[in-house]
Amino acid sequence: MVHVLGSRVLLRPTDPDRTRAFYGGALGLAISREFGTGPERGTVYFLGGGFLEVSGRSESPPAPGLQLWLQVVDVQAAFEELQAAGVQVLRAPVKEPWGLIEMWIADPDGVRIAVVEVPEDHPLRYRP
Repeated sequence: MVHVLGSRVLLRPTDPDRTRAFYGGALGLAISREFGTGPERGTVYFLGGGFLEVSGRSESPPAPGLQLWLQVVDVQAAFEELQAAGVQVLRAPVKEPWGLIEMWIADPDGVRIAVVEVPEDHPLRYRP
């Protein structure tokens, strides 16, 4: 068995500066660490219980199946903030049949991001 001590999502964008402006600026993710120099330097962002590393460069956007799931306290407030910041909102907040309130946005390379609120009465919050 592999003993995992930590993890992060590695994202190789087509335009690193534009992508850092999105995650650090428009989304306002806090920086965990930075390394290297130049436009392809690495920036690691906090993602709640995980990390997102934006580093290097790719000739093509990330795999079309790559998606991120970000839980927030208030998805409606996040929706309003992101719209005001000019973020591409693919779908406004909707309460899903499974009980979560979700909206969808996209990063500059088209990576789809679910922004999710877990209501207080949802089973994900159940503590026996």
